[in-house]
Amino acid sequence: MAKEKAVTPKTFKPTPKDIATAPERIKPILAGLKKLYPDAHCELNYSNPLELFVATVLSAQCTDVRVNMVTPALFKKYRSAADYAKAPAEDLEQDIKSTGFFRNKAKNIQQACGVIERDYGGQLPDNLDELVKLPGVGRKTANVILGDAFGVPGITTDTHVIRLSRLLALSNHADPVKLENNLMELIPQKQWTLFSHRLIWHGRRVCNARKPECDSCELRKYCPYGLAIAQ
Repeated sequence: MAKEKAVTPKTFKPTPKDIATAPERIKPILAGLKKLYPDAHCELNYSNPLELFVATVLSAQCTDVRVNMVTPALFKKYRSAADYAKAPAEDLEQDIKSTGFFRNKAKNIQQACGVIERDYGGQLPDNLDELVKLPGVGRKTANVILGDAFGVPGITTDTHVIRLSRLLALSNHADPVKLENNLMELIPQKQWTLFSHRLIWHGRRVCNARKPECDSCELRKYCPYGLAIAQ
């Protein structure tokens, strides 16, 4: 008789029964995350919306730590949308090279900043519909900017939020937009931004992708994955 394979973070799939319990489990999960990470915040360094936009673009396929090493000199050199838009492409590429995928990131930053300068007087728009029209800006980036730069609640469906939402059986969707819609129904709107930060912090500190530290996780009793591997 073939031996049943152990459940792993990659192979775990929440059942319909797991998903059905999400509305009753979300309150203690939110409370647990708040207790664990009362000071959770965006870990990208910035001082204005444009800087956050640039830092968020650079963070794609790159760690926040690396981005924060690059941005002090970058923000000193480029102080406005016009500065980015008018800079020689090769100069900007060199300035951000260590963040990876630097040619595409430089292109998106320059094109978006050109639009910001031309259509918005150099000021980053403060609503989702306008933000997602900018080159290189999807809903994830837009929600980061809205929540942290403008105080507009938004759920950031980054890789940590997608992964932990599945393990916690808050949704069975890996598609970021479908997951965002599911989470928006489960979580009070005023908590959207903080929930995102706290789940990201938990993903970085406890529930890491390769080997979640389930034995020390205070959310385990509300987590179908954690309960499954304990059996």
